[in-house]
Amino acid sequence: MKRIIEYFRSLMLLELMAGLGVTMRYFFRPKFTINYPEEKTPKSPRFRGLHALRRYPNGEERCIACKLCEAVCPALAITIESTRRDDGSRRTTRYEIDLFKCIFCGFCEESCPVDSIVETGFLEYHFENRAESIMTKDKLLAIGDRFEAEIAENRNKDAAYR
Repeated sequence: MKRIIEYFRSLMLLELMAGLGVTMRYFFRPKFTINYPEEKTPKSPRFRGLHALRRYPNGEERCIACKLCEAVCPALAITIESTRRDDGSRRTTRYEIDLFKCIFCGFCEESCPVDSIVETGFLEYHFENRAESIMTKDKLLAIGDRFEAEIAENRNKDAAYR
């Protein structure tokens, strides 16, 4: 008896009608589509985008080559090499982040004692070949220079929340 009922239900196409009912219900609702380049969706204040290296106001890079960000990175995306300067301080000679490996967790940003590496709110970037995904020290410093005002503003907002 059960098989006969299932057979008649399949002939009546009840599953198809239920699916069309869902389609028609959403067909007349307002759409959530935005015109992307002109309209932007709001971002969370905790959004983590493209990395940047910051500088001090005198123009010197902040990174002291402590390698904490490299050690804490769960994806092993950060590579740092450093040398000692004449004045005894350490500075990086090579600072690279492989963005294909990076999971944008923010651990590097949290572990930095001098607030050197940060993740900006910038999300509109692309790569045309694999080599461009490796962010070198020069690229990271250029991004930091470009977004320094935004980064400083976000740091002031974060300090106000604490």
